[in-house]
Amino acid sequence: MSDKDLYSGLIRLHILHHAAEEAVFGLGLIEELRHHGYEISAGTLYPMLHGLEKKGYLVSREERTRQRGRRVYTITPEGREALAAAKIKVKELFGELFEDACGNPHIPR
Repeated sequence: MSDKDLYSGLIRLHILHHAAEEAVFGLGLIEELRHHGYEISAGTLYPMLHGLEKKGYLVSREERTRQRGRRVYTITPEGREALAAAKIKVKELFGELFEDACGNPHIPR
């Protein structure tokens, strides 16, 4: 398994998180994810977006900007529910990853 396999779920959560804040589009997401240390290509991102849309977590529309059109994604109520549930799971995992055997917080250096 590659590191990308581990990170794909985190990337999907990033997408839902940002789509919950405002409408998102491919290039903007690629740039945002780069700020978080993810180097992701359009060939990887767009199948994720399409998959999230197929599951009903995102909905897309065509938006015209000047001479170009681009697909813009917004979160659905189902996507908000999935994101809220995922936040609980991530918080639990984060606690486990950064606690020692006695339950004391452990912050990696």
